[in-house]
Amino acid sequence: MIDNLIPPNITAASPGGADPTWRVGVLFSRSGVMSVSETEHFLGTVLAIEQINAAGGVLGRPLEPVAFDPKSDPNEYRRLAEHLLLDHGISVIFGCSTSSGRKAVLPAIERRNGLLWYCSLYEGFEFSPNVIYTGAAPNQNTLQLAAYLLRHHGRRIFLVGSDYIYPRETNRIMREVVEQHGGEIVDEVYLPYEAVTSAVSAAVKAIQQAQPDVVFSTLVGRPAREFYRLYRELGGDTNKITVASLTMVECEVQQVGAELCQGHITAATYFSSLPGKANERFVAQMSERFGQHTPVSMWAEGAYSQIQLFARSLEITGSLDTQKLVQAALTITLDGPSGSLRLDPENQHAWLRPRIARVGIDGAFEVLWQAHAPVKPDPYLTTSGFTSFWLD
Repeated sequence: MIDNLIPPNITAASPGGADPTWRVGVLFSRSGVMSVSETEHFLGTVLAIEQINAAGGVLGRPLEPVAFDPKSDPNEYRRLAEHLLLDHGISVIFGCSTSSGRKAVLPAIERRNGLLWYCSLYEGFEFSPNVIYTGAAPNQNTLQLAAYLLRHHGRRIFLVGSDYIYPRETNRIMREVVEQHGGEIVDEVYLPYEAVTSAVSAAVKAIQQAQPDVVFSTLVGRPAREFYRLYRELGGDTNKITVASLTMVECEVQQVGAELCQGHITAATYFSSLPGKANERFVAQMSERFGQHTPVSMWAEGAYSQIQLFARSLEITGSLDTQKLVQAALTITLDGPSGSLRLDPENQHAWLRPRIARVGIDGAFEVLWQAHAPVKPDPYLTTSGFTSFWLD
């Protein structure tokens, strides 16, 4: 256990303590290539646990997190998941951001009949009875973004991504949808997970040479932030060629600098600029707890909301039994910062409201389009298409 990862008011687990607790695992990276977004996951988790415990816990017992830093390494994710399941006897784990991390822990979770709560958007085409998927599936961000780009930015699209499962599968979906609707993928470039500056620079220059109408980026982590910086520094003009993404959100914009990200667009189910008392309260609580300059994005909101959903489920079951928790979670509707949150009983994914927004000069996102209501998750894209939103 890495005690120094636990902020004040959240204590590391201490087996044998006098008071009974609900012990849960937390696996979000505070270091490595994904540290920026996963630190937000961690802080959203911390805030939710502290609030639940301050209100008396669940059925009079506090949540007790056992937290580790997987260092953005799938092998560490795998090792630490086994450690939590076997050595700590913990069956419920909140964690993983990238699909490579999720895929790494899934065999252990399923083998030990644990329950993973996964709050990141991902490429879809997966179902496990041992996972609650509270992040966006492709029909809740990728399809909407494809339609928006074709309608508002042009039909020649350049794909650039990190070289692992999420970018490749997401770009495959984007390519199929774009080509089916008269668009063209002018090039598709992948960079190593921890790409060096020269590789990122080469990708920017390839875009300049191709002169697409728009760029769709599935780069993640440090290379993604460097890409946005170099794009502007090497002469990229967002008025001519915009970069669109599913992951360039508030925390990444803060790291890069709002002036370098202005005009780029992101498809997501949450932005901190959303109106509404629930979201305003959540943003204020994050700022009060972690500092006024702490960014708040879908990473923190997703982690926060799934803890709240878990606590409601645990209150119903009074047990950490995986099957009982899943069945309880499927009956709950939660009013969270992003709006209504509920799970679909067919696939254990969340109904979410897709949105598309543009970065302003102050780093805040201006919503350009949003669905009229939460969209049913369709991780296998069996029924989804443009017809429901193409002319919105």
